[in-house]
Amino acid sequence: MSLTQRFATTLIVGATRLLTGVQARWRAEPQAGARIYFANHSSHLDGAVIWASLPPLLRPRTRAVAALDYWEKSALRRYLAKRVFNVLMIDRNPQQSREQRNAPLQPLLDALDTGDALILFPEGTRGEGESIAPFKSGLYHLARQRPDVALVPVYLENLNRILPKGSLMIVPLLCSAIFGAPMCIASEESRDDFLLRARQALEELAP
Repeated sequence: MSLTQRFATTLIVGATRLLTGVQARWRAEPQAGARIYFANHSSHLDGAVIWASLPPLLRPRTRAVAALDYWEKSALRRYLAKRVFNVLMIDRNPQQSREQRNAPLQPLLDALDTGDALILFPEGTRGEGESIAPFKSGLYHLARQRPDVALVPVYLENLNRILPKGSLMIVPLLCSAIFGAPMCIASEESRDDFLLRARQALEELAP
């Protein structure tokens, strides 16, 4: 990591903590290696808060999964995505072959296979923060194809109030990032049962 990247990382982590007052709480010891952090999603700050809450040694190998069209909108976003957060960007309108379009999870699987951790928001879009919406099936397909990868629920408290959906005004409140115990998919577990269990694991972390 270059000196400029180190400076940018320190600045982003400091600014995120200053703006949100985030306190990380771990129900199990943080570990390096391939794993998937999955969280409730209600604010533009969610990914940055999880990333800033991780121990410094884990951050360089932890990649948020996000839409390419969002991070490509400005030079600043592109820099942060590629040089600071190492975002794994997904093209929602790919000009690719049919085979590539039919394998949208392959970049995520490739990242896990190299030992990277991922940050996912399985609701698929930002909610209002009052409840957690049903999960999309991506988390299930990843878990089914990499059953040995630990899945860590992360409940984000109060971010829907600090930077609500549709607002650019930050409200000075404190938030928490609560990391739950890792879970894995069971060998015969159905998609619906797994997604419900994963969502319940997240809801149970709510204070």
